[in-house]
Amino acid sequence: MPNIEKIFFKRKIISRNEIPIEIKGHKITIKREDEIDKWISGNKFRKLKYIFLGLNKKKINKLLSFGGAYSNHLAALAKAGNLYNVKTIGIIRGKEWETKYLLNPTLSFCKKNNMDLYFVSREEYRLYQQGITSKKIINSNSDIKIIGEGGKCSEAIKGCQEILTPYDKDFDTVCVSVGTGFTLSGVIESSNSNQFVLGFLSLKHKKMKKEILKNTSRINWELIDDYIFKGYAKVNEELINFINDFYKEYKIPLDPIYNSKMVFGIFDMIKKNKWNWGKNILVINSGGLQGVNGMNLKLKERGCKIIIF
Repeated sequence: MPNIEKIFFKRKIISRNEIPIEIKGHKITIKREDEIDKWISGNKFRKLKYIFLGLNKKKINKLLSFGGAYSNHLAALAKAGNLYNVKTIGIIRGKEWETKYLLNPTLSFCKKNNMDLYFVSREEYRLYQQGITSKKIINSNSDIKIIGEGGKCSEAIKGCQEILTPYDKDFDTVCVSVGTGFTLSGVIESSNSNQFVLGFLSLKHKKMKKEILKNTSRINWELIDDYIFKGYAKVNEELINFINDFYKEYKIPLDPIYNSKMVFGIFDMIKKNKWNWGKNILVINSGGLQGVNGMNLKLKERGCKIIIF
């Protein structure tokens, strides 16, 4: 195995902040974590950083993780594994993709980057995540590290604590889109005592608050679940129009699964005078843009408007 500590993840990255967008006396600044890399971007870079920097010390040469057919995490993991000559294995939710994965831009990218793909039913997927049936794969692979869905692991929180910098200390409120909750946990841990952190849920998750409390004892945060748009990866014409209009006006791309719903929610609450968390707002654009191609394929199949950057 090459010395993996000498290149990509060794870099100290400080993402740039855009010129603030002003709405009704509020200043909204977008932190461009999405610009870190095309494939290993945003919070995926942060989550994977300390996993890869620690592989040599722990003598691990294979990484196994889980995800859906359009997983940003699996795409980033596959790319990073290929860069560092580390074998990656993906457990894919959805047996139906086994014979048509080449038609899926995310899965075909993973395969191109030498990730081994195992396609399982949704019931099997739940068992795999619980570690019940994955032993068959694990036993045939020595020196393996298992990473939770979406990059859930202690290294992820450590990496996400580096999103905020000393330049961000004067913002009243920091906004983060929430999937697994590990990016939010890292941001909460690194936030200043004078800051409030808002997590915008991308899916209904009754236990998310308990999950966050496992990772932090701080209380300067709150979850918002009003902008899920009927569920994870669900979109409508209003959201697609918002994404396209936002890019047209500000030249900032937003993914359809996470960040667009958060930014839509912020704008909506301010316009309706429902925003109660300070007027100097920092919004973390955590990336996820690789999933746009897959979303556009689904939108075209339904005869709907597509996302245009």
